[in-house]
Amino acid sequence: MHEKLKAAFARALERTDPRRAVREAVQAFELPTAVLAVGKAAGPMLAGLEDAGLRLPGFGVTRYGHGVPLGHYELVEAGHPVPDEASVRAAEGALEFARALGPEDHLLVLVSGGGSALWCAPWGLELEELQALNRALLASGATISEMNAVRKHLSRIKGGRLAQATRARVTALLVSDVPGDDVSTVASGPTAPDPTTFADALAVLERYRITAPAARVHLERGAAGELLDTPKPGDPLFVRVTNRVLLANADLLEAAAGFWREEGWAAYVLSDRFEGEARELARFHAALVQSSRARGFPYRPPFILVSGGEAAVTVRGEGRGGRNQAFLAWLAYFLGPEGVWALAADSDGIDGNSDAAGAVMRPDTLARAAGLRLDLRAYLARDDTHGFFAELGDLVITGPTHNNLNDLRVIVVEP
Repeated sequence: MHEKLKAAFARALERTDPRRAVREAVQAFELPTAVLAVGKAAGPMLAGLEDAGLRLPGFGVTRYGHGVPLGHYELVEAGHPVPDEASVRAAEGALEFARALGPEDHLLVLVSGGGSALWCAPWGLELEELQALNRALLASGATISEMNAVRKHLSRIKGGRLAQATRARVTALLVSDVPGDDVSTVASGPTAPDPTTFADALAVLERYRITAPAARVHLERGAAGELLDTPKPGDPLFVRVTNRVLLANADLLEAAAGFWREEGWAAYVLSDRFEGEARELARFHAALVQSSRARGFPYRPPFILVSGGEAAVTVRGEGRGGRNQAFLAWLAYFLGPEGVWALAADSDGIDGNSDAAGAVMRPDTLARAAGLRLDLRAYLARDDTHGFFAELGDLVITGPTHNNLNDLRVIVVEP
């Protein structure tokens, strides 16, 4: 079962290849004259253009270590999840490139998750202050929509400002890593209208008790009307902009479910929109397992549960991990000795601050941990779920997958 779980993850990634998706998509619309790419899937998306025979002016930016060989396009690497100087250079270069285009041009923008850090054009604060704010947001437990509301109002490229900077027609093809596939949230929506405001961004800092003095001063000025807000839905500039989601978490989940159905299992996709603390998502999934085993409700075993979305972890300890490893550790905690086979992994191959995509849980995870004198509660208390699964030998390590379609959770419920 361990190998089948990993095979299901591999099959889901294979069926949602950004390279193939871009190659097929560009054959269906008027050819662009220029291209910019940003995100963890920027490499394969540009490769898809090359496969289609398009050699356009432009370049891409991706996370360090996520590059792929390209014949024509330049692909630079920059900081993620915290931006760095290379992120600033990439954003300034993209803005300069976009401004140089005329109304007769057609700019193709290839967008995937990770772009919020990889395109960084600080507005109202210095890079070092923005880096500290990003770290605080990442540890706060805020949702991706909340984090990006803040990021968009501290940037000269996010929140539709890239589209605002150019006179060209714009087509954006997106690989979505956000629950609900909101184009204004993927990579902080560089080509999409932004429904959030400076006041919304300030409210996020208040909600999670984040100080960030320079950011607060800037956002307060914006909320007072002293600064021009991001372009909103209904702005005439978006008449010349098309945003299209090419791939999404739902595609990943269906591909995984399809694997299990081919294996003869009943497989149920719960949702692609789960958000919230990994602990609470685990509690919910554990309740489904326990109810189904006890009463055959809502499903009668044996069956497979598949779910996605993006959990969060409010970091209080000093350990390593990620939301997927945390989910599995809490699932083991809530199920107790009556465990299950399960996998939880991030589709980009990097779960949190660890080198693993996620982990596999076994029905005897707690018994094996006890045999090795591993105290699950202690690992959870210090946010070191990576250490817990590493000791058990149950990490899933893929390296960069060159994709980014959010999380995949698979639970095998046997009688």
